[in-house]
Amino acid sequence: MVTLILFIILLGSIIFIHEGGHFLFAKLTGIYVYEFALGMGPKLFSFKKGETEYSLRAIPIGGFCQLAGEEGEEEDLPKERTLPGKKPWQKFLVMFFGAGFNFISAILVLFFIALIFGSTSTEPILSSVDKGTPAYKAGLRKGDEILEINGHDIWTIDDISLYLTIADPSKANEFKVKDTNGDVETYKIKPEKTKVDGEERYIYGISMVGEEKHGLGAAIEYTFVKTGSLFKQMGVTLVNLFTGGIKVSQLSGPVGIYEVVGAQASGGIASLLYLFSFLSINVGFINLLPLPAFDGGHILFIIIEKIKGSPVNPETEAKFHAAGLFLLMLLMIYVTFYDILRLF
Repeated sequence: MVTLILFIILLGSIIFIHEGGHFLFAKLTGIYVYEFALGMGPKLFSFKKGETEYSLRAIPIGGFCQLAGEEGEEEDLPKERTLPGKKPWQKFLVMFFGAGFNFISAILVLFFIALIFGSTSTEPILSSVDKGTPAYKAGLRKGDEILEINGHDIWTIDDISLYLTIADPSKANEFKVKDTNGDVETYKIKPEKTKVDGEERYIYGISMVGEEKHGLGAAIEYTFVKTGSLFKQMGVTLVNLFTGGIKVSQLSGPVGIYEVVGAQASGGIASLLYLFSFLSINVGFINLLPLPAFDGGHILFIIIEKIKGSPVNPETEAKFHAAGLFLLMLLMIYVTFYDILRLF
């Protein structure tokens, strides 16, 4: 029950912030907002203030900010009160700042974590190498700095986790390493398959625990480095989805996120706050992709409008996004199916 409550609060907060960005800039640019909803499905309760209805819905996944003109022409409102009636730069602000608010909130929370709870060094230096493991047998030792993995430059601890995640565990992977004497060597290391808590895993035998730091300077540095790492993770993941390095079945949906929330809860509030930042950047990044039904898809039409010098027919655009939403729902069902399979 605790995990479920935390899951609802965490996702609800991220969605509220995202839709709040759309809502705020819609109001600032004078667009009529029919409804601001948190959740999907049937309404649990709602109230109307001014011209906008505010509602809480039964399914605690998703939400929306219903803007005038999003789904075609509005007959009951002046054109200047609708989304299509606004200038391209105004429409861009409305569409961008859903993701923009996610990014801002994630950065602020990362800074809060580092300032209040302390931050850890992100340098890619091994804190330990377990004896008898593939990494130890190859020659890696405590204090070694990882410079490259399979030709990819390594700048942070996060980079190590990222490139080992997308590496092929059935093959020997190449590590370029600088030891404590300053010598640079290249090693070929094939992970060892083993079972941990009944689950198959590939073990290299390396650990990375950064030195804990405190203070304003360390907090600012951590925030910038960690934010960059999270954006890089999303970019590399996206590229590998298109190139086949990562399968769609490896992605996580609501069920997978629920499991992660339960695991992070045991790490305390700092772990949950970090998960909030991670998911916020994920949500913002994905929403800016130039695909139908995403904010990035709307921005794409704004760019097309700017290039051609006239708006795209709102009904044509609405149909485009409706088709994308249908495909997105199919993808969610597919991902959730694999999330459930992983539970057994």
